[in-house]
Amino acid sequence: MAQPTAQSSTIRNVLLAGILLMLAGDFLFALNDAMGKWLVASFSVGQVVLIRSIGAFFVLGPMIARQGAARLFRMERLELQVLRVVMTTLDTALFYAAVVYLPLADVMSFYMAGPIYVAALSHLLLGEKVGWRRWMAILVGFCGVLIMLEPSSAAFSLSSTFALAGSISFAFAIILNRRLRGTSDTSLVTWQTIGTLLVGGFLTIGNWQTPSSLDFGAMLLLGIVSCGAHLMITRALKLAPASTLAPLHYSLLLWAVIFGLAFFGDMPGPRILIGSGIIVLAGLFIFHRQKVVDTVPPENVPKGVN
Repeated sequence: MAQPTAQSSTIRNVLLAGILLMLAGDFLFALNDAMGKWLVASFSVGQVVLIRSIGAFFVLGPMIARQGAARLFRMERLELQVLRVVMTTLDTALFYAAVVYLPLADVMSFYMAGPIYVAALSHLLLGEKVGWRRWMAILVGFCGVLIMLEPSSAAFSLSSTFALAGSISFAFAIILNRRLRGTSDTSLVTWQTIGTLLVGGFLTIGNWQTPSSLDFGAMLLLGIVSCGAHLMITRALKLAPASTLAPLHYSLLLWAVIFGLAFFGDMPGPRILIGSGIIVLAGLFIFHRQKVVDTVPPENVPKGVN
């Protein structure tokens, strides 16, 4: 009896470690997003993305050295790798463009719909079975997005469009992650970081503002925090089932509200709260149905893994 008990205890400890890593990673992602909003208030999106990408190599450098630089160039499906870099770069740039004008919680609410887009795209692009119940939940989730957008000539803003397009890019990136599971995490993150670095450098041309030592350090720290969060989420997904961890992703919205209120004095309005509530409920139902019908749940890496 002692052996099964010890094995059960080990499994519980591993699951607990996965859950704690997921929660810690989500917290770091929310902190990353709050720091990004603070920085783009004073510097261009391109400059923040450029220096942030350089900061990420403080984490990636030792990982590349351990893996071997040559392995970076041994990639499966080059066309999908390039498309993934494009999607992750769009995700990052559009997110920071949106938080220039919108409260952090509003932007994060749009990104909460990412898993709903993933469920729909998994059927269309990966051939995964999606039953009528989940299609209904997907439609309900889209209704939540429309409530947040409030599509009228007066309220439909360019910044909301940035957030919506960024969340769709995020969903495409997750789908591509699933197609490229044979590529190491180090290679995937390195190439997407190079992509954001190049785009950030291009957008900075003619728009450079010399930062103070504090601001420059904060932008470098932004990249370190983002990479650290990504590693935590990746490890969590290896220790615990995605269906167990996926609902914890919505803690990002809670942290976005807290950070937005504490640092920027932003409080989401009723429209955002109602729309995000609908999206969260629809997303949780989708994850529940995936577990019930025993399909492969989407890897649900939160916003920020760029």
